[in-house]
Amino acid sequence: MKILVTGATGELGSNVVETLLKTVPASQLAVSVRNPEKAEGFRARGVEVRHGDFDKPETLDSAFSGIDRLLIISTVGDYETIIRQHTNAVAAAQRAQVKFIAYTSVTNASESNLVLAPAHRAREEAILKTGIPYSFLRNNWYLENEIGSIQGVMAGVPWVTSAGTGKVGWALKQDYAEAAATVLSGNGHENTVYELSGQHLTQEELASALGTVLGKEVPVQQVDDATYADIMKGAGVPEAYIPMLVNMQKGIRDGGLEIESNDLEKLLGRPITAINEDLSHIVNQISQTGK
Repeated sequence: MKILVTGATGELGSNVVETLLKTVPASQLAVSVRNPEKAEGFRARGVEVRHGDFDKPETLDSAFSGIDRLLIISTVGDYETIIRQHTNAVAAAQRAQVKFIAYTSVTNASESNLVLAPAHRAREEAILKTGIPYSFLRNNWYLENEIGSIQGVMAGVPWVTSAGTGKVGWALKQDYAEAAATVLSGNGHENTVYELSGQHLTQEELASALGTVLGKEVPVQQVDDATYADIMKGAGVPEAYIPMLVNMQKGIRDGGLEIESNDLEKLLGRPITAINEDLSHIVNQISQTGK
């Protein structure tokens, strides 16, 4: 059996590969990356490094050749770009006669009104049309997405949000990566949809947990969407990203990430990590690296 992970030099992809290396022989693992030089560390450990660029379909036939189980990690960008890239990847997987495709999607993708959902829904549908056995890994929200806010709190500013009382199932990328590795290396995951989520918390509950970790009170500033956009702009967030951030805050406010499921625990084979422990991990990371 040969397993291939796309985007393996990114944070999520590299965590998936590292997790797989704990239980799967390196000779059974391959990665598909745009820049093979960045994957030299994996090559040195016996992982096959292949050049695969979703914007260059001609590279994908050789990248996916002989692969039994494929993880397509969702790309980022504008709608047209990511749909084109994903279409190229799925078509190549079909030509290569890949036997199983796992895909990192988003919570409740088939029905959600989240700003991110239409692109994920389209990508899930593209995989379904191939008839290849699949598993959709619908990741809720990465706690790492909040690093900017956590850094701000550590510097003395309030936790700013326009998400109201909407709840989020934050978890570390490592937990989502472990779940993906379980699906890639295990049996019985054909034609499955997993709603993967940590404990559902409001912004206030997350800020309170962060305050416990930091040993100080963390004030929460609830604002409207326009004010949130202004604050993000003032904090140096690139203007191109601000509409997406605002729309995600609205989606959270409207309950878009409140899908109850214990799928993450089931795939991990253990309880999900407590939010305080996850926050401690990120705070320590920020303290050590500054990011």
